[in-house]
Amino acid sequence: MSAKTMKSVSTSNMASLSPSWANFKQFDGPAGLVVFLVAMPLCLGIALASGAPLFAGIISGIVGGIVVGALSGSAISVSGPAAGLTIIVFTAIQSIGSFKGFLLAVVLAGAMQLGLGLLGAGVIGDYVPNSVIKGMLAAIGLVIILKQIPHALGRDKDFEGDLSFIAANGSNTFTDVISGVMSASAGAVVISVLSVLVLILWDQWSARGARVPLLVPGPLVVVVLGIAINNAFGLFLPGFKLVQAEHLVQLPMVNALEFMLPDFSRYGDLRIWTAAGTIALVASIESLLSVEAGDRIDPFRRISSPNRELVAQGIGNMVSGMIGGLPVTSVVVRTSANVSSGGRTRVSAIFHGVLMLLAVVAIPMYLNWTPLASLAAVLIMVGYKLTKPKIYLSMFKLGWDQFLPFVVTVLAIVFTDLLKGVVIGLVLGVFFVIRGNHRSAISVVSQDDWYFLRFNKDITFVNKSELRTKLNALPANTTLIIDATRSLYMDRDIFEVIEDFQRSAPYKNITVETKNVNDHWK
Repeated sequence: MSAKTMKSVSTSNMASLSPSWANFKQFDGPAGLVVFLVAMPLCLGIALASGAPLFAGIISGIVGGIVVGALSGSAISVSGPAAGLTIIVFTAIQSIGSFKGFLLAVVLAGAMQLGLGLLGAGVIGDYVPNSVIKGMLAAIGLVIILKQIPHALGRDKDFEGDLSFIAANGSNTFTDVISGVMSASAGAVVISVLSVLVLILWDQWSARGARVPLLVPGPLVVVVLGIAINNAFGLFLPGFKLVQAEHLVQLPMVNALEFMLPDFSRYGDLRIWTAAGTIALVASIESLLSVEAGDRIDPFRRISSPNRELVAQGIGNMVSGMIGGLPVTSVVVRTSANVSSGGRTRVSAIFHGVLMLLAVVAIPMYLNWTPLASLAAVLIMVGYKLTKPKIYLSMFKLGWDQFLPFVVTVLAIVFTDLLKGVVIGLVLGVFFVIRGNHRSAISVVSQDDWYFLRFNKDITFVNKSELRTKLNALPANTTLIIDATRSLYMDRDIFEVIEDFQRSAPYKNITVETKNVNDHWK
């Protein structure tokens, strides 16, 4: 292929991934609609769990879609209120004593994030091993499935969007599943099972190139089907109908819309600054991890700018706090729903925010007919795509140094929460990185009574123990050559180990010669 042809193909591909009416009609529009359907109950559930007004969750969802979506450097990331911040938000509201005071903390947190982005702190996300990122994605998929099974069975006690192992009511992920099985609602089971079957058939139909699935998203069909089936239950099987509010979406009505302004008079309150710093730190870490994870599942393998993401999140949180919303982060669940629905550009995230705004203003009463069992089916399918068995098999084939951090991250997230699980996986991943460097950094060969020790790469304090072990193993009455030619950097600790050995070598009648060792410390 000629250079001219390659340039033409590259230009064509870039054009196909740019915002356009063709992309919106076929990809971004349907994807944005799916994300809207998924995000709507999540925003409400997270607001409820945070002890904040329900409308605050909707505001942050709208801001996350429109504002952050427009500014983000990621083509497929979707932002909104995050389950990982619920405990922090709840505690902060209680500590500060007023929701308006808390809104000031959100604004300040956004300003801090903006500063972090401008200072280049986004590079932190690049230091998380790939095995941990893949484990995070697989774990979130598994947690989504486990958390949505009770909703699919009609047990809607836990709030939508909760990803923590221990729920607010003291139950855990597995006891909730067992309780859901023991108290299953026939109506919810029928709706969720039929919804999953429709989604599977819709995906298969779409894979064959059929036109209808490309124009009408499967989740929209499932939501309409769920509303229709539930209303049909009311006519023919009243005992099956889901009528209690906890089983249905609960969007605030128009007369409940109350925008709030922050209480700027409390700018000197230390509690507000403490909450702001905590929110900025946790929200930044979660956003960076989510954007990195989004890049992993992006079918076009685009690389997002983490610093630009922090700037976008910071501005988003400043706007959200100014008008009464919760803090926002990039969220893997929404991002996964966007990718699995075919979203190509940031227009899908913006469109989902616009739809949320229009829905709250124009048609909340109709959306409140939507059974949570229908949305549970949508999320279960999203979760399955993130945690397919073949993902675990492919990681196992890469070897234990990749598989162990991966599976430990999965288990840690399932049994704790997102951030704690990632930290645990990160610690193990770093251990394997150090172990790999430890094993390959130094090599020793010998012939007769001559020994040759070579540093194969940059050498640091991490390799100090290995170097001492190899030096102490040398027999008496030998000659040792230490070659540091391949090492561009040598830690001072290593140089001191060599100096110590040179002092003790005469006692074993060992002659030591060095090559390019002293060059590092001239």
